Amino acid sequence: MVKTAELDPSRNYIVGFHPHGVLATGAFTILCTEGTGFSSVSPGIRSHLMMLHWSFWVPVFRDCIMSVGLVSSDKESAAHILSRKGGGNLLSILVGGVQEALNARPGAYKLVLRNRKGFIRLALTHGYWGEGSGAALVPIFSFGENDIHDQVENSPGSWLPWFQDQLHKSTRGSIPVFYGRGVFQYSSGLMPYHRPITTVVGKPIEVQKTPHPSQEEVDRFHQRYMKELGKSLRTPQTQVERPQRPTLGDQLKATQRRGSSKMQG
Repeated sequence: MVKTAELDPSRNYIVGFHPHGVLATGAFTILCTEGTGFSSVSPGIRSHLMMLHWSFWVPVFRDCIMSVGLVSSDKESAAHILSRKGGGNLLSILVGGVQEALNARPGAYKLVLRNRKGFIRLALTHGYWGEGSGAALVPIFSFGENDIHDQVENSPGSWLPWFQDQLHKSTRGSIPVFYGRGVFQYSSGLMPYHRPITTVVGKPIEVQKTPHPSQEEVDRFHQRYMKELGKSLRTPQTQVERPQRPTLGDQLKATQRRGSSKMQG
């Protein structure tokens, strides 16, 4: 994780996390586990990650995901977290949502952001500290998020995107058909590939609290947000050479060669 600025624990924050990826692995690892030592590099900050509301309908599973900081993706949950006294609350939203997950492909990033402005309105309307202060906006970009899984081709016109679209309309969610490596082998499975993920935490954008923001105000802060996100993409620490991951075809050929060698031996 690369931080470009410190987060004041007396403030509240709304984070836009990009990209979603197939399973939002980077967001979950950083914000819901201590895999990158988030609590030590951002002391005093309690992180929360929004998740589709129907995930909280399952008994026991609901308690498990809530225990690590996952919250339902609705306005009531956001208002509750951002209105807590004392500051130090960070609410992360996977802005691109399901549409971005279905577009996740290794080696490319197709962000869904231009018309996603609800999180900007949240930042303007919420916040409790200081007269007229709102929740600061923080852009986060996770390099390598799209590289850890492959996804079955879902080009427009085939049955798969039609099914995924219908599922999205009825449940607000969908299912990327993905694959990766296995637990004990690399040729097939659902586990993520061994690929690095570099997450850049951008500079907080100060927001003036506005109970009833106009569309013009929302648009203005949205433009500022995209500009700060662009700066995160150009952070020197992210300009690293990433090793090429073998394709599925290469993996299958390697498996066949190993099998042939054993037979000959």
